[in-house]
Amino acid sequence: MLKDHIHWMKLALEEAEIAFYEDEIPVGAVILKNGELAAKNHNRTRQLSDPTAHCEKLIVEQIIDRGEKYLYNYTLYVTLEPCMMCAGMLVLARIGKIVFGCYDPKTGATGSLYNITSDKQLNHNPETISGILSDDCSSLLKLFFQSKR
Repeated sequence: MLKDHIHWMKLALEEAEIAFYEDEIPVGAVILKNGELAAKNHNRTRQLSDPTAHCEKLIVEQIIDRGEKYLYNYTLYVTLEPCMMCAGMLVLARIGKIVFGCYDPKTGATGSLYNITSDKQLNHNPETISGILSDDCSSLLKLFFQSKR
């Protein structure tokens, strides 16, 4: 199972690298349906002039545009812990599983700053796995922000 998580996180990291070279904050994601790749994307907040254009949101919109409403049979791999907006959206979309790379102590909402996806007051709590290729995910973000200083 860990081998599968590493494989899919590497694909999410490829998306994050694309974002890096497009001068976007380098966060990437892939989503699987029943173990098969369904979509992939990366942050596009600058390209779309939209502060909500996080890769998680863009990927879920791709799936919804195909006629899906709830994502129980989907697994999202994302290089950075989802923020409050994305974690809330993933709960509302009823995602089955979230797998992320590195924690985000400033805005993370899946275990760091908040834990929206485990809040028992909400009607859905997706399975969450963290720390897959954490060092690789974190290094890309650090490199990006160092280049901005």
